[in-house]
Amino acid sequence: MTNRRLHNAKKSKNDEFYTQLKYIEKELKHYKQQFKNKVVYCNCDDPYESNFFKFFAANFNNFGLKKLIATCYTGSPIVGVQLSIFSMKGLKSNSKDAFKIEINEVEDYNKDGSIDLLDVEWLLKNDKNTSTPLKLKGDFKSNECIELLKQSDIICTNPPFSLFREYIAQLSKFNKKFLIIGNINALTYKKVFKLVKENKIKTGYTNFNSVMSFIVPSDWENFHHIDEKGSKIAKVPAICWFTNLEVEKHKEFITLYKKYNPKEYPKYDNYDAINVNKVNDIPMEYKGVIGVPITFLDKYNPEQFEIVGQMVTTRVDEFNRGYPYIKGKKIYARILIKNREVKKWK
Repeated sequence: MTNRRLHNAKKSKNDEFYTQLKYIEKELKHYKQQFKNKVVYCNCDDPYESNFFKFFAANFNNFGLKKLIATCYTGSPIVGVQLSIFSMKGLKSNSKDAFKIEINEVEDYNKDGSIDLLDVEWLLKNDKNTSTPLKLKGDFKSNECIELLKQSDIICTNPPFSLFREYIAQLSKFNKKFLIIGNINALTYKKVFKLVKENKIKTGYTNFNSVMSFIVPSDWENFHHIDEKGSKIAKVPAICWFTNLEVEKHKEFITLYKKYNPKEYPKYDNYDAINVNKVNDIPMEYKGVIGVPITFLDKYNPEQFEIVGQMVTTRVDEFNRGYPYIKGKKIYARILIKNREVKKWK
């Protein structure tokens, strides 16, 4: 049910999936040193509802941030229960006006001896921040937001699923570091795949192809359950983190132990490559092109393997070779690779 909602996002533009704090905490803990003295921009985030903003505000000093910026777009729907945490000003029925918040420091505002989300709540309730309306709609593609993007070092958010191609293209154009959430199928989009192939995008630390539960607007009819705070929760499968920050797991070598034999590794009908069903079954001494599941990208080490293409759709282009077929039967999508380490196994 929720998977259909995700795929229909392109048509309906219903992109309001609010990331839960637990997922952000789980992933962001691996990058602490890379955020030191950086300007972080959450450009798809209403600070009063976004857990990305709450995380960075609560960890402003812990991460050693230089500045935190968040922008909200006009018409962003009200989640409902989330807003009860803060006293939102200037609310208009079921939508909000575009605005930005910039934070240069976070203190123990409530004087309880620690800096945490309670201080973020106090900060917002008491307007101890630089909050200003935006002249335009707050869309990440607007000139106002692009100017903020230029001033920033790292972009971290959950961008609209339906605009993922445009979002990645913008980050690439302005050569920005980023850590964002998306559907794993986006890895196979032509322009995104090109960046993956060039090692300019990689997956994060969270297990590949995870099922994440997102907070959705209060007017959604299809959802999985209501949490203890009264928020509607929808489960969305096939989610992963996309980044160009350093990720240590992509420097690890996969231990290969199997040897090639034609019976176990048949070739595709429509492309000169052998098929491998599990990443760990990649034959260690095979010199040619190998087709592996998309899950390979979560373990991809560019020093061990070279990505040469993919077989994921019916189209044929500079990267894609069409769906893979074996003896007339179509099989699951494949990433085409070569082993750079063959010479070590002679």
